Amino acid sequence: MTKILMVCLGNICRSPLAEGILKSKLSNDFYVDSAGTANYHTGNSPDKRSITVARKYGLDISHLKGRQFKTSDFDAFDLIYVMDGSNFKDVVSLARNDQDISKVKFILNEIYPNQNYDVPDPYYGGDDGFENVYKMLDEACDVIAKSLS
Repeated sequence: MTKILMVCLGNICRSPLAEGILKSKLSNDFYVDSAGTANYHTGNSPDKRSITVARKYGLDISHLKGRQFKTSDFDAFDLIYVMDGSNFKDVVSLARNDQDISKVKFILNEIYPNQNYDVPDPYYGGDDGFENVYKMLDEACDVIAKSLS
């Protein structure tokens, strides 16, 4: 079973959306989870705006709970997708070796190879930011799903 982890800062906006979107595109032969690099929202549900935009597209992420990325995630997951450069730096700082680092990828590199573009954090913006993030992640997850199938 291939295991994929989505990572953002707080694990309440971008990464739970990415988790829900990718799960909806893959079979049960895959395991998808999410985590945050910070512990601000450990145990919390996703942001209401993430839940709302996911629901708009037929996905229910309301049951997900925030957790913090930990070094053992390198052992548990085959692929680790980060949402931005800060997340990349934070995750890689916990890597023990080159094998750990090789698992970490910018999610938007699936659409724009080697560009290392950030998925903008919609937390401090309006509802339209969540819509835009959903569309970016949906497109990236389409590419990921096709490459894994």
